[in-house]
Amino acid sequence: MLARAFLQTKIVALTARARRLTRMDYDSVGIRPQDMPFAPSPAHFQAANQRLAAINREIERRLEHLRRIWRSASLDRVLIDIALVERELDRARRSFGLFFEVFSQRGSTFAPTLAAHDVIAADCYAAIRQAAPRIFRGPLLKPLCYMEHGFSPATMRRGVLLNRLLGEPNPFPLIRIPWDRDNPWQSVFLHEVSHNLQADLGIWQENRQAVLRRIFGASGDPGIARTYGRWHKEIFADLAAILLGGPAAAWGMAIFLAHPAPRTLTYRPGSAHPTAYLRIHILVEMLRRTGFGNDAERLRRVWEELYNPRRFHRLPARLLMTSGQVIPHVVDEIAFQTRRNLAQRALADILPFGPDDERAIHAGARQLVEGRVPRDLPPRHLVSAASYALASGRVAPRALARQVIGALNEFNRQPVSVPHAPNLLPAAVAA
Repeated sequence: MLARAFLQTKIVALTARARRLTRMDYDSVGIRPQDMPFAPSPAHFQAANQRLAAINREIERRLEHLRRIWRSASLDRVLIDIALVERELDRARRSFGLFFEVFSQRGSTFAPTLAAHDVIAADCYAAIRQAAPRIFRGPLLKPLCYMEHGFSPATMRRGVLLNRLLGEPNPFPLIRIPWDRDNPWQSVFLHEVSHNLQADLGIWQENRQAVLRRIFGASGDPGIARTYGRWHKEIFADLAAILLGGPAAAWGMAIFLAHPAPRTLTYRPGSAHPTAYLRIHILVEMLRRTGFGNDAERLRRVWEELYNPRRFHRLPARLLMTSGQVIPHVVDEIAFQTRRNLAQRALADILPFGPDDERAIHAGARQLVEGRVPRDLPPRHLVSAASYALASGRVAPRALARQVIGALNEFNRQPVSVPHAPNLLPAAVAA
């Protein structure tokens, strides 16, 4: 009887904890009236609360069962059922904590920067909707950005089961921005958005299988095919980033990946990321295929001057030896071959980028250097214009960041008009 009384006390404590983390709103996460222009949409709060409510229903169901059996079941059985309740409480705590962490940052000094990156992400989706109307099955909650420690940006895709949440699916895309990478000229951000585009377009498996077949056919080596098959997601995101932002995205990725030779020229078995040395050569090939041969040659020369495998490398000999033959096949397969889920179009068809876009980006960069905001550039291209303006050395980085972040948030307050995109919700709500 003493043991059961003890367990009853524990059950009472569990019941008290069960109703603590069931809902959040603007006030509860500290978003003030002045923060509303940068806040997540009501639809994002609704999605988070629906997830919390579903977890809470499971907690209540298990608690009700526990209340019925704790007097009569064996002590071991009661302890197990208590542990099952605690597992769901842990799930609620982790989910609430994630949503609170993401939402509450919109009441901080970082809110304008995060909202500006939301605008860039939503514009990447809008670019596809404009070029390929109805390619998505309907409105989609746009990605939300948040800041966290970590060396590089990262993303948690819509619907993916998160270990952090004990297997709970993610209700909308989340893009992590490291605290020191919040400037709006980081081309690697377009790479992270592209991961979400690939997932929402439904071409993960289709791309992987196509790459495996193509590379095995080109090389005759199943090991090489498996390697590029393992890299297909990162290569897709790199190539899509170029189609979103032009050559500036390739240069930005090269800046991001420029490390001492032992890192850049070392192969990591099992890694999802291509070896950095080969990764930039893949971008060089993409620039060539999209008509930017001068940029391709300049980037190749820079990379070969920095990294020469004849001096040093830790790459499998077969991988290095076949790269010149295989890389054109990889780029062609991922960016220029049609996909069933793209309605028999290629990535380059639904994300067109050409010389006129690049000229507009360079013109925008000149305006930024002069202290003016290029009002006619879409947000994804403003990222590239800002990177060129920074590279000119003629503008102070913080002043440039404030200027571009302000322009992006002004864009967020304007109605979004995308021709032939009837399913596109306003940028504040959906992507």
